[in-house]
Amino acid sequence: MTARPGLYTRGMACALCETRRPRRFCPGVRGDICTTCCGAEREVTVSCPLDCEYLREARKHDKMPLFDPKQIPNRDINVTDQLLSENEKLLAFLSMTLTRAASETPGVVDFDMRYALDSLTRTYRSLQSGVYYETRPTNPLAAHICDVVQAGIADFRRRETESLGMTKTRDAGILGLLVFMQRFELDQNNGRRKGRAFLDALSRIYANVPGAAPPVASSSLILP
Repeated sequence: MTARPGLYTRGMACALCETRRPRRFCPGVRGDICTTCCGAEREVTVSCPLDCEYLREARKHDKMPLFDPKQIPNRDINVTDQLLSENEKLLAFLSMTLTRAASETPGVVDFDMRYALDSLTRTYRSLQSGVYYETRPTNPLAAHICDVVQAGIADFRRRETESLGMTKTRDAGILGLLVFMQRFELDQNNGRRKGRAFLDALSRIYANVPGAAPPVASSSLILP
């Protein structure tokens, strides 16, 4: 008789450590694992589906890595409530574009998003100096995210021009929002190699797009 997923069968061992008794079904490895391996390997060696019940429960108890505020990038850029409110539609668009790009790119994790956001902010910072220089990450997944976001921004501006006869979206505003997203990623990233807590947070915020609230971080990472 075949054991149903999640039920411990005498004589079986954890699919990961092959030593301890399995206690739960892991959709990431498609097998039964022990609670110790679930806690230790979750989003480290195992790519956990975002709808896994054990992952969702673990999210409530994640201990985020501590960051030295002085090491946070782009601290000279002041992200204000006014910036966010005046660019609410663009912020929602950028967030959904990042989420869609990640969902359509197998293997993307929060650290890939970090590299992409770093490159994008560097690119838009160069525009403020009057000399355009596109920064591209060596990470191919992050580079693809950059391409999707840049194409999305161009399309957003095109549609804005068609609707208003002009574009109100300024490079400085885009830079501020990218820095906001960069800090939000730092705030949400749980430090696990395959972690997707940041992407999970974005997808939840914009699950029902109309009236969606902008991301809110729990620390001074957003408004230094």
